[in-house]
Amino acid sequence: MGRKALIDHDELRRLAGQGLSNAELASRFGVSESGILQAKRAAGLSKPMLDHSRAIPWKLDRAHNQSGPATNLRNLSSVAQGRAIPAEKLNTALRWADRLVAGGLDIDYEPGYGFREIPAPAGGSFIETVVTEARRALESGQG
Repeated sequence: MGRKALIDHDELRRLAGQGLSNAELASRFGVSESGILQAKRAAGLSKPMLDHSRAIPWKLDRAHNQSGPATNLRNLSSVAQGRAIPAEKLNTALRWADRLVAGGLDIDYEPGYGFREIPAPAGGSFIETVVTEARRALESGQG
């Protein structure tokens, strides 16, 4: 088992502020790039991780992780949490969600099968909730 490297957070901030890449920082401190990423998180130099569990409440099979619906749900979740995403990705996700809502459809997931469109339940759909949260963030200037 390897020893825990001691990385001076002030020095890390200074060097990262000078624009050194993670690879350059790793070499400088004698650790892996993963070690640099961990040190950056500990020093408050990285953006907080997003939690997409509200938009993707299912345990996805690896084969479905990069599918269109999963990507659109992650993009809507990112916006709902205040993260800016490229306009083309946002527009694609919003058009997809709006098409479902307008058509009275919802999204569901089944391991082994993948995502599927289903009739929306009375009283509001899952996808409607996800897109509403994203639009609220956009309107408030967060996304």
